[in-house]
Amino acid sequence: MVGVSFGRYEEAWQGYESLLWSLIDEHHLKVVCDIGGGAHPVLPYDSICQRGIDYTILDISADELGKAPLGLGKIVADIGEPDLRLPRQFDMVLTRMLAEHMRDGRVFHINVRRALKPGGLAVHFFPTLYSAPFLVNRLATERLSGWLLDLVSPRDRLEYAKFPAFYSWCRGPTRSMRSRFRGLGYDVLVYRGFFGHGYYRGIPIIGRLHARLSDFLLRHPVSALTSYAWLVLRTRRDD
Repeated sequence: MVGVSFGRYEEAWQGYESLLWSLIDEHHLKVVCDIGGGAHPVLPYDSICQRGIDYTILDISADELGKAPLGLGKIVADIGEPDLRLPRQFDMVLTRMLAEHMRDGRVFHINVRRALKPGGLAVHFFPTLYSAPFLVNRLATERLSGWLLDLVSPRDRLEYAKFPAFYSWCRGPTRSMRSRFRGLGYDVLVYRGFFGHGYYRGIPIIGRLHARLSDFLLRHPVSALTSYAWLVLRTRRDD
């Protein structure tokens, strides 16, 4: 039975690290690849060392990898490249806020599957369509979407650059999405959608209306209207 469930967006951000550690402990995983971590690995370096995790960061940017902590494995590669072959396989591949930047979600998830050992886990955390901010981000020009992001969520442009987002295969836990992943040779273990986001905090009236809508959707979930999702996939051992 697929673990489809729903929650609030705060949990998505606050609980992702705990989800990763619980999976690592439950499945006794030791060889981990963090795709897109660049200068900011998803899991804390001290915890990685304390648990004896063989941790590799894969990123398209050698400059970003150069900022990552010493002692971690590093691979410069484009996970969205068709027919990508990596020099090794992993017990777990994890991503955070990466999947939405892939032009072709199918190619991305195929490459992740190839990077996993039989029975390995792929764990992703990504924003989903058709939440309004991400739909606007998808449809607007890069210049306009960047201006809007700075307006509602200011950031350090040097430390946290904005990259083009395509949202290919970035949806909530709909039946069609679950079928897509099974078609690639995955078992879908967890597909948790989250309602709400923090982009309206500076607009009180809209923020309150949005909060009420999020509460309603939590009571009456509609998979296509989530804002974020966690996805845990397992490769089939007999494939």
